Amino acid sequence: MKINWGTGIVIAFVCFISFIMYFVISMSTDKKYDHDLVIEDYYGQELQFQADLDHEENAKNLKTNVSWKKTNEGIVISFPEDLDIQKIEGKVFLYRPSNKQLDFETPISLSNHNLLIPDKRLLDGRWNIKVDWKYNTNSYLFKKEITY
Repeated sequence: MKINWGTGIVIAFVCFISFIMYFVISMSTDKKYDHDLVIEDYYGQELQFQADLDHEENAKNLKTNVSWKKTNEGIVISFPEDLDIQKIEGKVFLYRPSNKQLDFETPISLSNHNLLIPDKRLLDGRWNIKVDWKYNTNSYLFKKEITY
């Protein structure tokens, strides 16, 4: 049986398309390559972006901004000493880029201007900390990428 050049081109196209389809199907069905959105409500968060920039600017205008440090007990987030801790309210969100099941949110409840995030809730690696807090009527935002 003799194969002419037209049949050869068709066979090459079919083989190439089969090869590409194999990789597309294997990448979309294999759980190892599961890709999630960073956040579920991506577009809603995008609309909030300008407000976040304003809140970050408010935080930069404070005498001292929120700070953090790693201790044996976990992460200690420190709020400015010159503020009344009874008037500080908000939440701390810890985002793990490599695994969304490890993300968690904690309300701010302070003892002597410090908030402890226990070591048992944190795994070694990269975390994004977002402290969204309010003092009186002003809103503030502190964001930091850390390696724990």
